[in-house]
Amino acid sequence: MNEAAKQHQKGKTILFQGDSITDGNRGRDTDPNHILGHGYAFWIAAKLGLELAGKQPEFVNRGISGNRVSDLESRWQEDAIALAPDVLSILVGVNDILMSIAEPGGFDPIGYEDGYRRLLERTRQEMPDARLVLCEPFILPGGHTDYDWNAWRAAADACSEAVQRLAAEYAAVFVPLQDAFDDACRIAPASYWVWDGVHPTTAGHGLLAKRWLDVVQSSAAVID
Repeated sequence: MNEAAKQHQKGKTILFQGDSITDGNRGRDTDPNHILGHGYAFWIAAKLGLELAGKQPEFVNRGISGNRVSDLESRWQEDAIALAPDVLSILVGVNDILMSIAEPGGFDPIGYEDGYRRLLERTRQEMPDARLVLCEPFILPGGHTDYDWNAWRAAADACSEAVQRLAAEYAAVFVPLQDAFDDACRIAPASYWVWDGVHPTTAGHGLLAKRWLDVVQSSAAVID
């Protein structure tokens, strides 16, 4: 088979980036049972991988637990640019809040947005054709967020506003998530969806994956 035919057969590459919510305890080897983790990235890949089997899309997870925007910046060449994804999905922000909210001055929304913008600017320069998907950071009451719920929610809202601005600025698809989790709490308590205020349960990852699919698959970033 010639090189042109091989390239024609290659499916789209969809890259998931972020922190522990994306990481999902993913494997760090090539074992296909574990490389996508056990979170929303796996759910999305399972559904679309089945539906688009004839096109053989490749799903890649490079989320790392504990990461903030600055951590993504430091590894962006290796874990994003070098992978040349067709679709790049990012969910990051909760650690930026967690690691600063109890410090003097608290969470810095300007620093968060500036760092995120640098990330996207580099991405647009080096991968101008990549479709960007920016996911809204979200929280619920319980665990970490009980430290100071009002401060946490204000910080999460600031993250959301920043991500929405950046999505508009960089022609990215914005995936709203906070409202999905807020609405879900009318059906079952917060702890059913997010066990410690930050990390989704199995049901929470299912909710996240469903919202992602509903938004992305009806957008310009559709995976087909």
